[in-house]
Amino acid sequence: MTVVGLSGVLLTGCGDDGDDKGGSDKAFSGQSADQIAEKAVAATKKAQSMRMKGDAQQADGKTMTVDLAVDRKKNCDGTIRMQNTRADVRQVGNVFYMRGDEAYWKTAFKGQPGSGKAIPKLKDKWAKMPAGEDASQGMCDKQQLVASMDKNKSERKGMKKGETTTVGGQEAIKLTKKKSGGETLTLYVATKGEPYILRSSTEGGKTPNTATFSDYDKDVQPEKPAAGDTVDLQELAGA
Repeated sequence: MTVVGLSGVLLTGCGDDGDDKGGSDKAFSGQSADQIAEKAVAATKKAQSMRMKGDAQQADGKTMTVDLAVDRKKNCDGTIRMQNTRADVRQVGNVFYMRGDEAYWKTAFKGQPGSGKAIPKLKDKWAKMPAGEDASQGMCDKQQLVASMDKNKSERKGMKKGETTTVGGQEAIKLTKKKSGGETLTLYVATKGEPYILRSSTEGGKTPNTATFSDYDKDVQPEKPAAGDTVDLQELAGA
């Protein structure tokens, strides 16, 4: 599963036009749960930047964990973990960097000729490659990450208002939807300021997941790795 795919799983459950007007939160008085969710999606899309931290279980039982700050300019800085592997990622301007541990590179290069010689050269180094879908798999494109929320609106109708709580110190209203297959989708939306999505989760089913969203509109300024700490992945592949 790519990080873009992961974000689609983590962000699903955002509705658009349901009719439940339950709940008692004054910030959204008279608005349905799906109307609130629609506003949350719009606000999250509009934000200049955000941080996404969460995990999702895949169908094969493996869990991917992401902690990633991204902005509309496609700057990003964070970490990805999958089972016993870890990779730090950065995008600075038009260059994408990844620093994986040995387990990560062994998995990435599995079955590739010459991997035994390539992996030692990547130890403690940032692999450098031109930015783009092939390099970052879209993980550094904030708008592409958020766009996954609008892919299937029919799946996200019929949410219900719950109680008001706090997420990361911010007041939020809880929205839920029970689906067939035993899944429960839950969305927490900020009640003060912009109605940003603060948390999203899916419980039950085959792919449970949770994600927390924070640091909206904060600068994302990844540090460019020093030249001596980088390896050009295209040159390495050619060699």
